[in-house]
Amino acid sequence: MDYFSNISYTISHVFLMLFIYLFIIHHYSKFVTVLICFSGFFSLTFLDCFKLNIFPDSDLCYFIVTIIQIIITQSVNIIISKKRDNRTLFMGLSASNYVIAGSITASILYICTGNKLFSIVGSIIVHFSILVILFFKIRNICLKFQEREYMKNWWELCLVPVFFYCGFSCIAFFPYNLYDNPSNILGIIIFIITMFVSYVVVMRYMGSQSANMDIYWKNVFMEEYIKGLESQYRLVEQSEHNLKILRHDMRHYSRMIDSLLKQKKYDEIKKVTEYINDVVDENKIVKYCNNLITNTIISKMMEKASFFGIEVQMDIIIPNEIPVNDYEFTSVIANLFENALICVKEFKDKKKNIYVKVHCNKEYLLIQMKNEYDKEIILDAVTGFPKSTKGRNHGLGMQSVLAFAEKIGGEAGCYLDNGIFNIMIFAKF
Repeated sequence: MDYFSNISYTISHVFLMLFIYLFIIHHYSKFVTVLICFSGFFSLTFLDCFKLNIFPDSDLCYFIVTIIQIIITQSVNIIISKKRDNRTLFMGLSASNYVIAGSITASILYICTGNKLFSIVGSIIVHFSILVILFFKIRNICLKFQEREYMKNWWELCLVPVFFYCGFSCIAFFPYNLYDNPSNILGIIIFIITMFVSYVVVMRYMGSQSANMDIYWKNVFMEEYIKGLESQYRLVEQSEHNLKILRHDMRHYSRMIDSLLKQKKYDEIKKVTEYINDVVDENKIVKYCNNLITNTIISKMMEKASFFGIEVQMDIIIPNEIPVNDYEFTSVIANLFENALICVKEFKDKKKNIYVKVHCNKEYLLIQMKNEYDKEIILDAVTGFPKSTKGRNHGLGMQSVLAFAEKIGGEAGCYLDNGIFNIMIFAKF
């Protein structure tokens, strides 16, 4: 039995499962996730017995078992992942590449020194160093991109780790390994360096895409915010103008009331006072909440609702200071509000009604919206949120809602109930 190869492969499987565990957003609890990863590790180690010990000289066995091990690795990766899509596959394939780099180190050290213990210890150090560096350098980027949907070419990116893995396998393991062709060592070292440089480029590209999209959505939000401020400014101007006219005419109304009093025409006096009250009410600036940013966006949404003839029932309590980011919080409200407006604005046989409830204080946050719908709504099996039927670049609003809920440690959910769409976000601080 080749103990050196067995130990080297076992170490690689340990770090492979660690990488998958740390760089994938989990679908299950920690205990279940660890159990699945351990089962994957056990299966890989068990199959190594066939490849390395029972049929050590069979190229066919090596090839078949390796294919099965790849399937098991990616299956564990997909099973524990919350997203279970091409982004998850990219991370699983990348994990195999990072681990294979550490595994090759053991072979290179043994060829160069002839010391098995030194080679094993060196391999562990390289594995651990790669994992620690990646954990602190790219883990947050990887997790962020698993949450977001706006990367269009993840399938194409998956080709990067696939071809690197095939390259490693052909140069270092199959059909001839480094022990048979030690002259390939320099080439494999350069290949490893090339892989890391390529991943740096890929990660920078993803980071650039993320920054660009963040800037885009901030600009979209600020545009809505500015439009809301402009609308409020125009309303204030118009109200001031109308109230100036009212103040100017008050002396005429006063004389009119005095004249009507002398004539004891009380009903006519009542009509005059009602008219004055109506003018005052019409020019009153509506304030939905104390938070300036949120109030501005809600005012803008209410303008749209009024334009489409939509009745909005509101229960809003938001102080000036809130325990979450004002812009993110308001953006979520705007996304949900606008989705509800889009859903009901084309109704012909139904009443156009929307119910909005937003409470936020130091203890908790609650956002709830309800509206009827007349077109089929398909809920995503993973997120539980509606799927966009408009194509790849749509549905980002709902994704930002989910990201916000997770960021504040809250719960977000929706359900369909007798033709009414309900969505709620709740977080306890």
